[in-house]
Amino acid sequence: MSNNLVLIDTSVWILALRKSPPPAVKDEVAHLLAENRAAIVPLIRLELLGGTKSLNEFNRLKNRLSALHQIPADEANWETAIQLAFKLRQQGKIIPYTDIIIASAAMINKYTVLHCDRHFDLMAENNDLKVRSLISILR
Repeated sequence: MSNNLVLIDTSVWILALRKSPPPAVKDEVAHLLAENRAAIVPLIRLELLGGTKSLNEFNRLKNRLSALHQIPADEANWETAIQLAFKLRQQGKIIPYTDIIIASAAMINKYTVLHCDRHFDLMAENNDLKVRSLISILR
């Protein structure tokens, strides 16, 4: 896999999958999909599919997500997440473990995380995490 893949966080998918998504989010996700650069980790699949309301919606979304680059959550991912969680705590940053697991997968593979969640910006401040935030363009 190329390291110019972009790991799209749940915070972006939730906006992109709305009936009327914010244009900036829709365009960014569409661009990554068109270039076959969108990646996902099992935890994001869980968050998205666990939030579906019907079997039809579940099956449709599961099929769509399966077309993305799948980043495995292997032992290296967990070990990196553990180290990152400790380092962040030492920096006085309390970050949800779900975001730490996602960030660690991106760090290991040198992918950028596309997000609408300030926790990723906090993690990127003193760590080897590349991020692209859509927060400012949504205001």
